[in-house]
Amino acid sequence: MARSGLMTYELSETPQAAPGGTTPARHGHRLRWNKVPEVTAYFWIIKVLCTTVGETAADLLNEKAGLGLTGVSVLMSVLLAAVLVVQFRTTSYRAGVYWLAVALISVVGTLISDNLTDNMGVPLETSTTVFALVLAVVFVVWYRRERTLSIHSIDTTSRESFYWLAVLFTFALGTAAGDLVSERMNLGYWLSAVLFALAIAAVAVAHFALGLDAVWSFWIAYVLTRPLGASIGDYLSQPNAAGGLGLGTVVTSALFLAVILGLVVYLIVTRRDVAEPESVARQAA
Repeated sequence: MARSGLMTYELSETPQAAPGGTTPARHGHRLRWNKVPEVTAYFWIIKVLCTTVGETAADLLNEKAGLGLTGVSVLMSVLLAAVLVVQFRTTSYRAGVYWLAVALISVVGTLISDNLTDNMGVPLETSTTVFALVLAVVFVVWYRRERTLSIHSIDTTSRESFYWLAVLFTFALGTAAGDLVSERMNLGYWLSAVLFALAIAAVAVAHFALGLDAVWSFWIAYVLTRPLGASIGDYLSQPNAAGGLGLGTVVTSALFLAVILGLVVYLIVTRRDVAEPESVARQAA
């Protein structure tokens, strides 16, 4: 099924259509509208910006809030839970709620990895491996339960739950893996950003030119945007002596939040990223 946008994906094996041509939801009431955005250039731009905010905001809160890493983690987890309750209660995709959840989950995913590394002394090799395994388990259970991993069918509570679990662990995995690569290769912030950007470009070439499976392409790119955004954020916010531009976490966070807000308002007005579920699209075809 052809879709517009960059690296939208389908799984080749989908459930058999029910009478009338719709794909039955295995678990939960099927909604008319998809709960996540169409994957377009806007999606990837905002995603990278959110990962940058996740890095700088986590550093900012840890430095300024006076709550310590554990206290900040608890606070942001509570805020994320509250926003996800609102997200789950909506009956269709709402750009403002969705991207607020992504921004918060970016911060929480960063803090999870930081807590394991800084507070518990877990080696980055271990945390990277564990997060990769947990993410794989989420995908396996998601597919075994729903028989699809399609982003165009996040239209039941069950599928949405798996989607957000996957998003959380991609952020945690991206944080740990990005830190591991940066520390081992000691490239500095700017060269690290270039490295991860080239890796994403390689995934795009493998998908569009070499036929790499769309599901793998999407989620690999999704993981890689996390260290890309973190490297950009660190380059802008860290002092000159540490290899950054010295803008600070406050300025960098505010700058990127302003750009995110502008893009999200644009999408709310234009609805350029609203996607229908597969069942509705089939009925309209």
